[in-house]
Amino acid sequence: MNPHSAAVEDLLANHKEQVLAEWQAELRNTGGGRDLHTETRETAELLDALLAGLRAANGMGEPEAAGWTRVRDLLARLSASRAAQGSTAADTSRFVLALKKPLFAGLQRSFSGQADLLVAATWEVSTLLDSMAQHTVSTYQRSREDIIARQQQDLLELSTPVVKLWEGVLAVPMIGTLDSGRTQIVMEALLERIVETGSALAIIDITGVPTVDTLVAQHLIKTVTAIRLMGADCIISGIRPQIAQTIVHLGIDLEGITTKATLADALSLALRRTGFVVTRNRPVADAASVRVD
Repeated sequence: MNPHSAAVEDLLANHKEQVLAEWQAELRNTGGGRDLHTETRETAELLDALLAGLRAANGMGEPEAAGWTRVRDLLARLSASRAAQGSTAADTSRFVLALKKPLFAGLQRSFSGQADLLVAATWEVSTLLDSMAQHTVSTYQRSREDIIARQQQDLLELSTPVVKLWEGVLAVPMIGTLDSGRTQIVMEALLERIVETGSALAIIDITGVPTVDTLVAQHLIKTVTAIRLMGADCIISGIRPQIAQTIVHLGIDLEGITTKATLADALSLALRRTGFVVTRNRPVADAASVRVD
């Protein structure tokens, strides 16, 4: 192990409490720290991991080397935790970079009067911590992307509920853009509900779909085909005049698919197809207008 790494190892092994105190003070000064308990635990864990990495790798090097696995895992866990809690990537990397000041101060004490060794050691420490900070940023970005993807999936599932309108009649109100991913979610949810309820009819309401182009129409046709393969039938409602004109203009063939202008019309047709008859009773007189002798 070279003198630079040996000096850092001595700092972490024999002067840990001083380095921790200076690091935590720097975090508070720069706004990179969190609550006292979490901050103390995270800084202590990372210092222990750094010491283990120095000894395993026999000196300082890139955090991607084999001896730094514990450091990488700890940084990844720290980044993921902060991403889930809403911290920024800058806050996450600042946590690591704040360690520079106490380490530089310790090296200055170790190499007092040895300018060449001090410069070389400072450069190696700075390079290592910069690499570690970059690792936290990369991990943070991946964690945020995973969180956003899960949130988008949850929103898609919430925005495509399958509603039981009547015995044997299901409905899916579509709102927003209909793309391939959303079509797949709708299809899976609808087919599962058809099996669960034994429904014979499904209504896909596209009143909330802003535009219908060739791709959207293909998605609808695929969904209708899958529903029919399950032994049920489908009605598409919400065909507004603008959408009807667009479908005709694009030459989209919806032959064989029943369409209705409104969800109410589609439900009325579905009830007739399933054998239900809805009648309106005579209105009951308002109790206030009835005279009692």
